[in-house]
Amino acid sequence: MMIRFATEADLPRVNELRAQVNALHIAGKPEVFRPGFSPELQEHVYTLFSAPVHAILVAEGECGIVGFACVKLVDRPGSPYRLPQKFLDVDEFGVDEAVRRQGTGRALFEAVREHARALGAERIELNMWEFNQDALKFYEAVGFRTYRRYMEYDVE
Repeated sequence: MMIRFATEADLPRVNELRAQVNALHIAGKPEVFRPGFSPELQEHVYTLFSAPVHAILVAEGECGIVGFACVKLVDRPGSPYRLPQKFLDVDEFGVDEAVRRQGTGRALFEAVREHARALGAERIELNMWEFNQDALKFYEAVGFRTYRRYMEYDVE
């Protein structure tokens, strides 16, 4: 398994993997996510690729790219409420469903961690949907912990 930064030529395959993750979101929260993988969603990865604070890492095995992580460096100045913060935000993370639970995600996360260190980030953050218990188990297994929670209440 090799983990590296994506090239533009990798982005169509990254989009195939993003479509798998998107399908999970549609199934888990159909009242929030639009069905399908629209051209706008497909184009989004190209926007991330060209943005200076973003990076896309890919996990490449014998059969090609099998995982990806879209990350962004967040460097916030202090405010009256908060101290300055510099962290790496994991915007999207996915492993091909055909090779999950075989170490790809862990290897990809280790590369994300090394990237965060290289940038001088204090920590790595992400948010996820509660219905995705497999993702929660993975993130907890690599050391993430919950520090903030969003809740909802249906009026009807």
